[in-house]
Amino acid sequence: MTLSLKKAISLLFAGAMAVVGAKAEQARLLRFPAVSDNKIVFCYAGNLYSVDIDGGKAVKLTSDVGYECFPRISPDGKTIAFTAQYDGNTEVYTMPIEGGEPSRLTYSALVARDKVGERMGPNNIVMGWTPDGKKVIYRSKQYCFSGLRGRLCLVDKDGGTPEFIPTTEGGFCSYSPDGKKLALNRMFREFRTWKYYRGGQADDIWVNTVGTTKLEKITDNDAQDIFPMWIGDEIYYLSDRDRTMNLFVYNTRTKQTEKLTDFSEYDCKFPSYSKNYIVFENGGYIYRYDVGSRRAEKVDITLADDNIYSRSEYRSGNLRPESFSLSPDGSRVLCVARGEIFSLPAENGPLPNRTKGKQYGAPTARLSPGFRTLAESIRFIPRPLQICAHLQRVPLSPTDIPRDFSSAPTEASCTSEPRKGTSMSWMW
Repeated sequence: MTLSLKKAISLLFAGAMAVVGAKAEQARLLRFPAVSDNKIVFCYAGNLYSVDIDGGKAVKLTSDVGYECFPRISPDGKTIAFTAQYDGNTEVYTMPIEGGEPSRLTYSALVARDKVGERMGPNNIVMGWTPDGKKVIYRSKQYCFSGLRGRLCLVDKDGGTPEFIPTTEGGFCSYSPDGKKLALNRMFREFRTWKYYRGGQADDIWVNTVGTTKLEKITDNDAQDIFPMWIGDEIYYLSDRDRTMNLFVYNTRTKQTEKLTDFSEYDCKFPSYSKNYIVFENGGYIYRYDVGSRRAEKVDITLADDNIYSRSEYRSGNLRPESFSLSPDGSRVLCVARGEIFSLPAENGPLPNRTKGKQYGAPTARLSPGFRTLAESIRFIPRPLQICAHLQRVPLSPTDIPRDFSSAPTEASCTSEPRKGTSMSWMW
């Protein structure tokens, strides 16, 4: 992820940070939580933070310009495995739970769908750890022709050559406590926007016998059953069989399924687990589900961050012009740059901004032949079946206000009536 993309995400998240202010109210838009017996690690604005299991003030762990996501805490609670972009590609890294220098575990060829914003999710997402804590599980799209497909891989916690888990394909997964079985989704579409999808690509949960390609399906309905988490004799997972994503559990002994939460406004998303807890997103907050008491409660978290990516920037005086229009007498030139209209003198003089951020962006501008006004075409007016530009006349006087003199269009083409001293027509 580039610096500009991370800044854009941070600007989106800045609205959530506005509530953190002097009163240190709860932070929101917290993503991809992971949990141990005493810590929660999560992603906010592309960086990782940790907080006590009961909440409180979070501590920032990473600050790279790339995107860090999908933390998973080792069984002994000492190490975080996560997906990051420190060296360009999206790869698997580890770091101590307290923070520190990250160690890179994987070295993959860059694929076109390697980006975090890719609609099937980024490459090399960390799925979790093996029960003995010696290896990290991750999903690779490097060897698959389609973004809908991925292979489950293992890599040693100290790095080395990865190995495939011998299933045909796989998504989010979880080992049984003895390491002999693997619960998994064969596909993955958790980043897609197919809410309420009931087609043939709706995920089920399968149980693989480790070391073989044998699979047993434990869910059988037309809804999404995703994110299996194997704790003891039970496999917890998310399902939207009742329209909203909630937490369910399947007992491997009795073969019975039970619904555990009953959220109705927002979906539960991106859960993770330890032997005692499950954490997940809901409505931008993090919730903790206690496996023993079978209760879910919101974790109150505050952030104290410098928000460097959401600060205003001072940019170079280079306007990077997009279009020009010369006045009839050649004394001035109109220039469109960064969505604003500037009036440039032929030689020396001021360089006034004629729009000053009051528009949605101006791709073209033309001076009228009478050199009294400039006309501005703005192409950001959505309509039910088309998008059509609006024509505005902006007086040269800095105190006058731009005026829209185009009628509401009913066609995808618009033409203004000629006026004495100025006329303009355009086609979209």
